[in-house]
Amino acid sequence: MPIVKITRKVFLEDSQGRTFSDVVNDESQPFDIVLTFFNNADRQNRMEDSELHHDRAPLAGVVRELESLPEVDQFLSAVHSKKTTRFRQAVGVLVRMIMENRGWEKTGRKGSLGVRSPRQSRTPAHNTGGLAFWFVRAERYQKVEGMPFQTVKERCQEFEETSKTQQPAVKA
Repeated sequence: MPIVKITRKVFLEDSQGRTFSDVVNDESQPFDIVLTFFNNADRQNRMEDSELHHDRAPLAGVVRELESLPEVDQFLSAVHSKKTTRFRQAVGVLVRMIMENRGWEKTGRKGSLGVRSPRQSRTPAHNTGGLAFWFVRAERYQKVEGMPFQTVKERCQEFEETSKTQQPAVKA
């Protein structure tokens, strides 16, 4: 699949993206670095693989690498909770735009990326467990034309239904 390239202009033309103009236009926030990060074919493929092969949100496929960028880590480690929350939400919008342009749609469900630590005063909100240190949840997606594989839940349900019909009758 060809790479989806999202620019500042494209992001701000999106109906949801434009609501994050404060993030895009704030030079103290590493939004341009995030755009460069996500405008990468390998990362976009890993985002799709995360849904297809690992049954996890697309962000799960790249979140550790994203959080390891010094500018992103430094920004998210700041105590400015409103700014960091808006920034993480803008990343979610960017992921949506990429996934939709690659033939995916939102499911309306969120997938876990981490377990938030108990809030300490004057410390940034971070996770104590899970996949990500700064991100807690991320949107889940499905292919518009349908998923090529069943989920474990779907397979289990199908297996249990098939097992009931194939069991021999019990003699009394």
